[in-house]
Amino acid sequence: MEERSPFTHILVPVDGSESSINAGQLAIQIAALHDVRITFICVIDQIVAEQIANTTPRSMETTCQELETKGQHYLDYLSRLAGHRGLRANQVIRRGIPHREIAGLARELGVDLIAIGRVGRHGAQRVHIGSVAERVIECAPCPVLVVMHNPTKP
Repeated sequence: MEERSPFTHILVPVDGSESSINAGQLAIQIAALHDVRITFICVIDQIVAEQIANTTPRSMETTCQELETKGQHYLDYLSRLAGHRGLRANQVIRRGIPHREIAGLARELGVDLIAIGRVGRHGAQRVHIGSVAERVIECAPCPVLVVMHNPTKP
């Protein structure tokens, strides 16, 4: 009897950080191994966009467009890596509050795993895994795999 994969669809939030890229690479390996769908999401954080727009001469819309362009770069990069493994990756860009958009998309798509990067911390700060990752864990409709920025370092 053939074992079925515990996964059918993996969602990977991408923000361009090393940890999010590592999460994407690990998710690609899992997706290729289990022959499952993968979706990458980049959320333009409205609060961050407002802060940038308020401290520069750019408008809010221009700021969001610039952030989307950067986000698209990372989505394209990971999608190319997925393509090299024979996977077709979906890409989503949303604006809003990151953890809400990520959990909302997970519900919409019926994903059964979210692979998310965590910001690296040292010393006493190690207990904190990153505010977005922590909030995704709290409101996700499925298991969340938190990937360290560099798993070889203690």
